[in-house]
Amino acid sequence: MLDLSNKQIVVTGGKGFLGTHLVKKLRERGATKVVPLAHRDYDLRDRAQVQRMFDDLHPEVIIHLAAVVGGIGANRLYPGSFFYDNAIMGIQLIEEARLHAIEKFVQVGTICAYPKFTPVPFKEEDLWNGYPEETNAPYGLAKKMLLVQLQAYRQEYDFDGIYLLPVNLYGPGDNDDLVTSHVIPAMIRKFKEAKEQNLPTVTLWGDGSPTREFLYVEDAAEGIVLATERYDKPEPVNLGSGQEISIKDLADLIKRLTGYQGAIIWDTTKPNGQPRRLLDVSRAEREFEFKASSSLSDRLAAMIGVK
Repeated sequence: MLDLSNKQIVVTGGKGFLGTHLVKKLRERGATKVVPLAHRDYDLRDRAQVQRMFDDLHPEVIIHLAAVVGGIGANRLYPGSFFYDNAIMGIQLIEEARLHAIEKFVQVGTICAYPKFTPVPFKEEDLWNGYPEETNAPYGLAKKMLLVQLQAYRQEYDFDGIYLLPVNLYGPGDNDDLVTSHVIPAMIRKFKEAKEQNLPTVTLWGDGSPTREFLYVEDAAEGIVLATERYDKPEPVNLGSGQEISIKDLADLIKRLTGYQGAIIWDTTKPNGQPRRLLDVSRAEREFEFKASSSLSDRLAAMIGVK
């Protein structure tokens, strides 16, 4: 088990949604030298700035969360940027981490790396059995290449890098921009604004049939800390709740919790995204005793402000 209490831990993306919760969790665990980074601190797409970060901070452990992310709309608008930015950040960080002989590198990947028609529940062994869902394939494949890099570096250089696959996250502090956000914050914002403005309808993308699994952000942070402490193998590991809900049922739940009384219109000219998402989470529980504990409906009610 890796004792993090006195390690110099750099968390890229550490001032973002997941990063804020992860940094807090690390400090609660006794880590005293945690350095959260944002894009304004170092542009990780620039090799010189990556090298400067290592020279300035002397990390012993790196947890790489930084990513260019968004929902279906953003992925369709910026596929080239999403591919290049996410790939180049990770590739350069991992190479510099190897050159500086850091103790551990934790890469947080994406569920978008899975094939479009992965059998449910998604098992880590199925990761290479097909092409990802088209709307987010560039992003998913960019992050997937970092798994290849870590496994290759482990084989050739004995580099200690691990790869985690968290499912869709939600929780306080999430981005609710209607172009770049994910489904839960976007829905909450749409229903709240429709209620405030007394709008008769809310329009949502697709037909509501796809299913998704959601992981509360504090649970995700706990899983990442446990993996950093206890996991040292080349195989990727899913992080999820093991609970599946359809987009239609999610919309109905958020509509009820926000108190919106109007109708939902499904815009079937817009893509659904991947048909189903549900993870097999047994490896995380077996390897480092991680099991999510949060209730989706209870956490959503708290986020929305339902008494």
